[in-house]
Amino acid sequence: MAADTVSTAQDLHFHLTRPESERGTVLYLAYGSNLSNETFRGNRGIKPLSQVNVQVPSLRLTFDLPGLPYAEPCFANTGRRDPANDPPRKTSLSKEEFELPSQHDTHEKYRKNRWHKGLIGVVYEVTPEDYAHIIATEGGGASYHDILVECHPFNSSDPAESIPQNPKTPSFKAHTLFAPAMEPGEEPPKDGGRFQRPDTSYAQASARYLKLLTDGAAECGLPYEYQDYLQSLHPFTVTTQKQRMGLFIFTSIWQPFIILIFALGRLFADEKGILPPWLKFLTAALFKAVWVSYDKFFKPLFGDGERSIPDGGDDARAKAQQGRLKVEEDAMKPLLEMEEAASIAR
Repeated sequence: MAADTVSTAQDLHFHLTRPESERGTVLYLAYGSNLSNETFRGNRGIKPLSQVNVQVPSLRLTFDLPGLPYAEPCFANTGRRDPANDPPRKTSLSKEEFELPSQHDTHEKYRKNRWHKGLIGVVYEVTPEDYAHIIATEGGGASYHDILVECHPFNSSDPAESIPQNPKTPSFKAHTLFAPAMEPGEEPPKDGGRFQRPDTSYAQASARYLKLLTDGAAECGLPYEYQDYLQSLHPFTVTTQKQRMGLFIFTSIWQPFIILIFALGRLFADEKGILPPWLKFLTAALFKAVWVSYDKFFKPLFGDGERSIPDGGDDARAKAQQGRLKVEEDAMKPLLEMEEAASIAR
């Protein structure tokens, strides 16, 4: 927290546990691109009053929010976690685990679920007005729930300190936006639910999006142990000419519709940032159409738009590990706000 707000650990806990009606502010837990100053303070114009790094043992980081194939395949999200059934596992990765898998490998080896110490993030203290804006830019209340979760500040501000498996510091409650994927065989909720892919662990996030997370984690001073995990994630990288062609055609077709939906969201969101039901339905239908067109036409014709194909030439692997190809960057410049638009489909 800011030094002028709280001066000791006791003051911090007292301030964070005060009722919102007394405090006059909202505590918001961020874990994805909102860690980044570029996104949170820059693109979204939020001015947090204070902030504190936290561990949330009841949640886990996932990358199962579908975005746009070939450009932004998925975004960060959270799922429920049972600390008693999530044992510690090694976080140091071998050289082989950093390389793109061969076509004969199972994708278990490089899934995004290697982290087993709960969700790591930042709790921002914001005004009610800024929180309404956050909700609006995170989908306007479509198919997610605003929930309160127990957050544990770290014992030390030193990022070199190890993260405990089970935090012992006193907790406080903060808001976060919760849109978990359905478990296999689970029925969708009666009031609808967000769109999800058949295999929620398959897609890789783009290099642009992962850079927002890694830059944000460094800017916020999150533990190095967690920063190393984020740095280890494979980005989706276009490695074949077919994928490059698919990227150009796919974004040319669907980008105008998505930008329009995002503009409508800004226009029709109420004072709390919530979208009207008709717009929630329209955006959900749009993103379902996006992915149906990918599954039925683009993927068979142009190749995988969710995960890197490791056959793009001798230097493709090195470029993929650096997290970028120029053709990808040029094609995705107009999509810098795609995360906000895609999250409307929650």
